[in-house]
Amino acid sequence: MSKLARILLIFLAVDILVVAVYFLVKGARSGKGGDPTKGYEWVTMDAYYQPVSELEEFIKTSYGEQGFLPLQFRNYGQSSAVLRKFRGAKLVGAGKSVLEMTFQGLEDWAIVDIWIKGEEGREIRRSVLYVLTDNAWKVGDSGRLAD
Repeated sequence: MSKLARILLIFLAVDILVVAVYFLVKGARSGKGGDPTKGYEWVTMDAYYQPVSELEEFIKTSYGEQGFLPLQFRNYGQSSAVLRKFRGAKLVGAGKSVLEMTFQGLEDWAIVDIWIKGEEGREIRRSVLYVLTDNAWKVGDSGRLAD
């Protein structure tokens, strides 16, 4: 084999190796970015449900006053990945620092999916950003989670 053919063969082998490593690394990174909402179960809240946190107590009280019990909810808590998927009226794909700037005196926050099944077969499903400021929970924003 001539010297030129050897150099060309080595060059092609190195190129193939570099491309293979690139796609392996890219595939490993994209595998980590799965659906952040997986692993959270729907919980049914009715008049007899015992809330386990102040936030759940607030949700039960506010929706109970409006006559929307029973309902189902998924509490994602302070999941930054879910917060980035949140699309609300005020916030779209925000991070924790944006929340702290938007809601002065922010103590805690949570994203909760609410699913209400009406009597006429109508379903209402929305994602709500709850914020804790001045020792009181309130609705910070309402919208949906991006697919």
